Amino acid sequence: MDRFVWTNGLLEMNETLVIQQRGVRLYDGEDKAKLDVGAILLSTHRLLWRDQKSHECCIGIPLSQVIFFEEQAAGIGKSAKIVIHLYPSPENKEPGPYQQSKYSYIKLSFKEHGQIEFYRRLTEEMTQKRWENTPVSQPIPTVTGPKAGRTRAVGIVGIERKLEEKRKETDKNISEAFEDLSKLMEKAKEMVELSRSIANKIKDKHGDITEDETIRFKSYLLSMGIADPVTRETHGSGTQYHIQLAKQLGDMLQAPLEERGGMMALTEVYCLVNRARGMELLSPEDLVNACKMFESLKLPLRLRVFDSGVMVVQLQSHSEEEMIASALDNVSDKGSLTAEEFAKLLGLSVLLAKERLLLAEKMGHLCRDDSVEGLRFYPNLF
Repeated sequence: MDRFVWTNGLLEMNETLVIQQRGVRLYDGEDKAKLDVGAILLSTHRLLWRDQKSHECCIGIPLSQVIFFEEQAAGIGKSAKIVIHLYPSPENKEPGPYQQSKYSYIKLSFKEHGQIEFYRRLTEEMTQKRWENTPVSQPIPTVTGPKAGRTRAVGIVGIERKLEEKRKETDKNISEAFEDLSKLMEKAKEMVELSRSIANKIKDKHGDITEDETIRFKSYLLSMGIADPVTRETHGSGTQYHIQLAKQLGDMLQAPLEERGGMMALTEVYCLVNRARGMELLSPEDLVNACKMFESLKLPLRLRVFDSGVMVVQLQSHSEEEMIASALDNVSDKGSLTAEEFAKLLGLSVLLAKERLLLAEKMGHLCRDDSVEGLRFYPNLF
């Protein structure tokens, strides 16, 4: 910890923020630092730590001081950590929170996860060593004449230079992303063709394959699960995690919703998603928060809450008028229906069938008879 120096936390010229993560505690070797929990920031030149309560309390260390680093797995009651081994403190070091330390390494303890992504980005920066190509401090030129005393480009010139550097870096990142995307699309085409082939074979041999075998085969496909589930370890905590989770749910739930008539109860969605995620189980709270973002992210799904409090996920194209018309038509054809009978006709859960009947009743198309035999719905003739 004696390698850290006090800093204002502002980025210098040519320095770019790479990633930041909240809920990180510092360790001086094996001992907890006297600082509270805060946010760790990785830039192209430095490792910064800022107190979560007092933003004025900020310390930093140059990446050039890092010898190597390693991961330390989480244990029972212990958070995952990144151990960073450092060079000895230089003689002309500026003041910091520690004047001396018996350890030559520090630990970053991630209380709110996110250590996997942070470790990956730290590895990239230590490999690229961008601080060597674009130093933040500029030497003072010893020139005479009217330009004497000018230390670096400021004003419009400095801003234009920084914008140009960012543009070049963005172009490079986009080029690399499209290279990866091209490879992904090649594999995606193969997977689409494979899934289409399997679906056609099931349709062609519908008579030869029993219902039990079909269900078993679909369970095999489902057990393959999500190859790369969104987790707090990979995407940190908070809004960003729920945004990425909502996007993944949008891709995953499209086909199951179409098979089930465009609507599924949230409890059913919860079971389906966690079964596909394998060991990376999702909490009910995270599922609800992710589903609430469907509309703001303009995804083709929506979270709906009925008057009874039942929550469902439905396709955006799912029409309420069609639900009411379907309920009215089926009740009119049969004369009367219970929720169980309606569920059997449409292949829905009893819960969703009852909500559809109640919605049609609310709009004045159906009426009920609540007796000892149960709740039965009739066409409203009045």
